[in-house]
Amino acid sequence: MIAIVHHPDYVTEAPARSTYRWGKNGAIRDLLRARGDALTWFEPEPMPREWLEVAHDPDYVAEVLSAQVPAAKARRIGFPVTPVVARRAQVVPGGTYLAARLALDHGFAANTAGGSHHALADTGAGYCVFNDLAVAALRLVEEGTTARVLIVDVDVHQGDGTAALTAGHPQIATYSIHAEKNFPVRKARSTLDVPLADSIGDDAYLAVLEETLAPLIAEWQPTLILYQGGVDPFAGDRLGRLALTQDGLDRRDRLVARLAIAAGAPLAVTVGGGYGDDVMAIAARHVRVIETLAAAFAGTGAGDRS
Repeated sequence: MIAIVHHPDYVTEAPARSTYRWGKNGAIRDLLRARGDALTWFEPEPMPREWLEVAHDPDYVAEVLSAQVPAAKARRIGFPVTPVVARRAQVVPGGTYLAARLALDHGFAANTAGGSHHALADTGAGYCVFNDLAVAALRLVEEGTTARVLIVDVDVHQGDGTAALTAGHPQIATYSIHAEKNFPVRKARSTLDVPLADSIGDDAYLAVLEETLAPLIAEWQPTLILYQGGVDPFAGDRLGRLALTQDGLDRRDRLVARLAIAAGAPLAVTVGGGYGDDVMAIAARHVRVIETLAAAFAGTGAGDRS
């Protein structure tokens, strides 16, 4: 069984003055549906307000849920927070949380949205409203669902919000491998940051990924990995500065899966970044991440744990 988490509210009309490609999540859904009975679909509940407030300032949570985000914060996010966007912002963290619970039961699960790693305590940023990775991780450890969460972020942009929102938490570690000169200009401090030079290709990237991530997993011994599997390291991505091929992305995901499986750590993946004018091509890359990870976990003994 490949557990897929999706909610209809992930797919919304683009708000005015938005450059984000809002059709991506619908395209991901449609491409996955074409896979038929190999997938089992789950619909999440919105993340309760009290859990959003564990990561985010209550005043900011109130601004989002009432769709009254100040203009300065909306500009930082990249689009206005309408009631539709607010509903989506609340349900996406619920999806990442549900995907994590499913991964703990079945070894692997995927959320068809999420990876909103730039959202900070009192504001969103970089197309991110609430930080689903931080919210889900904090809830999972604080309610006692799992003991040690490692957030592995391979998006081309540093996971600054995730690092800031979980900094110092004894049960959560963060890893970010990213283009050093890319957004955000002001970086946060992850448990381990791996900044890369522009235009790095497949072999060099994969060597650095393994030599940095493998020791962290061995040291941290996570009981769950949340994987921000952005595809924007792909060569030619509109907002990326790296030069991975599709084969390089596949090898990246197989490497992370191999390390997780060897450590006995279930893995839940979120979509993360991928930018450009060809929405279907980007969606296909996101689906490829899910399929590559699912194939790696299939038949490893990391299947149903329930």
